[in-house]
Amino acid sequence: MAFFSKNIDMLNGTIWDKMVVFAIPLALTGVLQQLYNLADVAVLGHFVSNEAVAAVGTNVPIVGLIVAFCIGLSIGANVVVARYLGMRKYDDASKAVHTAFATAVIFGVIAMVIGELCSSILMVWMQVPPNVVRHSEIYLQMYLLGMPFISIYNFLSAVMRSQGDTQTPLWALCIASVFNALGDLFVVTVVDWGIGGVALMTALANLLASGILVYRLMRTDGPLRLYPKRLFKMDKKALRSMIKIGWPAGLQSSVFSLSNLIIQSAINSLGADVMAASVAAFTIEINCYCVINGFGLAATTFISQNYGAGNLERCKRITRVNMALNIGITVVLSVLIYGFGRYLLGFFTQSEEIISLGMIRLLWVVIPEPLNSVMEVLSDSMRGYGYSLPPAIITVVVICTIRIVWVYSVFAAKPTYEILMMVYPLSWLVTSICLTFLYFRFMKQLPAKRCRTAVKK
Repeated sequence: MAFFSKNIDMLNGTIWDKMVVFAIPLALTGVLQQLYNLADVAVLGHFVSNEAVAAVGTNVPIVGLIVAFCIGLSIGANVVVARYLGMRKYDDASKAVHTAFATAVIFGVIAMVIGELCSSILMVWMQVPPNVVRHSEIYLQMYLLGMPFISIYNFLSAVMRSQGDTQTPLWALCIASVFNALGDLFVVTVVDWGIGGVALMTALANLLASGILVYRLMRTDGPLRLYPKRLFKMDKKALRSMIKIGWPAGLQSSVFSLSNLIIQSAINSLGADVMAASVAAFTIEINCYCVINGFGLAATTFISQNYGAGNLERCKRITRVNMALNIGITVVLSVLIYGFGRYLLGFFTQSEEIISLGMIRLLWVVIPEPLNSVMEVLSDSMRGYGYSLPPAIITVVVICTIRIVWVYSVFAAKPTYEILMMVYPLSWLVTSICLTFLYFRFMKQLPAKRCRTAVKK
């Protein structure tokens, strides 16, 4: 199975072609993760009801908040393992791999328990309409059963991409996605389990995907190999580094979902049709972000390895190349998604009113996505150097402040769906400007920081 071992030499040769080879499978992995949600929405929309679709939409920001923090935390594992590989400290890399697995299990279990206990409270806080609330709560409770497996999958994916392998997680997710789609159809059309059955199939699909990655790492050779007797052994040094880099990354990732919880509450106040339109458009638009995120994670990983090897000039080139690729591809995708928007939305609903509402979201969220690319590349590049907290703070403060103020002032004065959606490009623009200033300030100080690090060693 040669296609399962595509390691990339990030330290030598050209950058752009290796970055494309690295990022495209990673982007497709993100797209396939969204297909879980797409399959749920499509099956429920065609075989159950619009209320069931709206229930999935209500849970998107809640689940997104938890998963985004998990993915951000796993970036700490990506950076630490990649840096050890760049420094050729393979024993330390192996310790970091096992630490990452143990951390994934602990985080997943804690997130599942807290989510289950708070599900009813969240429904009240988000002002879910009475005709949707029961569907929404059932979906969330069943979905959260798979949280430990989502955590394991994301952490082990981060470990694998530290060596350039973005294909194994993709193949694992392909298998799980097929299982999820077929399972959704079975539980709705054959056994009539409704929305609870659909969420259960998603949890089982996550179990399958994570199980494949565990199996592969137990059979691989080299520093990434998982040994059963060491699965829950944690290295304090590796754990500290992962948390130092990962929790700000998780905070930055989850802030989008946190602010989206506020926006989702505003969407809920506009009725079930707007809720259904929003989840359908979100399910489409998030695929564009998967590409942005894939290239952003490529910047983090490439810079981590080269920074570990001491090649600062190559690190700077990586950011420039990544920015050009990310913006260029995002512009093309944005135009294509908006151009075929009505056809894509028609996959989820036959209602012309819901399709028209969905197009409003695509206009104000998809077309400005290149601004999101700038944010992602700058913050992910700085994270590759281990400089994770300041970009996270800027993103948290700016994004949350703008969106909260907008919802409770501009939207409150004129509560329309289009006014609400305008907050996305505005918050991206201001945050991109702030991160640009931070990046150039950091790069001016970087040589001195590197010298002080070298002296300490």
